[in-house]
Amino acid sequence: MSYTGPDFEPPPSRRFRRGPLTVALAALVPGALLGWAVYAAVGGSGDGEGGGSASAGVSASTSSRAPSSAGASPSGESGVPDGKEPSGSATSGSPSGSASAPPAGSGPLKGKVVVIDPGHNPGNFRHTAEINRQVDIGTNSKECDTTGTSTNDGYAEAKFTLDVAHRMRELLEEQGATVKLTQDADRSFGPCIDERAEIGNKAKADAAVSIHADGSGAGNRGFHVILPGSVRSGAADTRAIVGPSRELGERIAGNFVRVTGNAPSNYVGGGTGLVTRKDLGGLNLSTVPKVFVECGNMRDSKDAALLTSGAWRQKAAQGISEGIVSFLRG
Repeated sequence: MSYTGPDFEPPPSRRFRRGPLTVALAALVPGALLGWAVYAAVGGSGDGEGGGSASAGVSASTSSRAPSSAGASPSGESGVPDGKEPSGSATSGSPSGSASAPPAGSGPLKGKVVVIDPGHNPGNFRHTAEINRQVDIGTNSKECDTTGTSTNDGYAEAKFTLDVAHRMRELLEEQGATVKLTQDADRSFGPCIDERAEIGNKAKADAAVSIHADGSGAGNRGFHVILPGSVRSGAADTRAIVGPSRELGERIAGNFVRVTGNAPSNYVGGGTGLVTRKDLGGLNLSTVPKVFVECGNMRDSKDAALLTSGAWRQKAAQGISEGIVSFLRG
């Protein structure tokens, strides 16, 4: 998702082994800044290559349930359809030999509902009229959705977000959570940003996370987590979720740094990896704790090399998932 553009909008039950570093990172304020400082102090590379091993809390298995349609080729901001698969497919480089999933409904997150919102839809580029339709986000009106961005080599954001969502779903289900996706390339376009929020609301999600990748300028690197600002306008009233959403975002940011080894954004958030916005329908219309995660910048070659790596996407999915687990377990 372009930062300046329109709204596009985990093995058997066991307790986390919380070492001093994990405890410190779980309590960070602001999240990513402290996480990155600790990581850098112990010699992290900052490029995600070999940084951050899998922790005991969330197994590092990969998703085998991604539908074949997830490989559809949407267009990026340039309007050029994605015509090739980059190195690092949906499962390449992912750890193997993980523990089998526990029986359904067991695990430390039993009874918890997580909604994962893979930003955009691989089919959006075929339905420009429909996704350009204006929808009410409380403060104003915005496009139903967009096609999202892409790397300069044509790897689409919609393809990236689905892959990370599938990996997260497996990790969280292994922890006993009930996981719902707002879309799984199982519809021709959308859903619109207002419907994406409504899916989380109707599910009474304990946590909702929207997955994205940014489309900023070259040289702009790193991830950031977007938090809802306090909004009360029309159909939007975020006052009850601002606090818990910030806690969710801080825990995701800290764990993302620890697992991936990547620094927070160098272009928004003042080095904290946290950004508050009031113009995103997916946040404005949410009645459950929700954040957006911009995992990196697709338009920067160094970030793009990570985003197109299956091994790195597994780290990203694990970092986000461990942040969610930390939030839900308190």
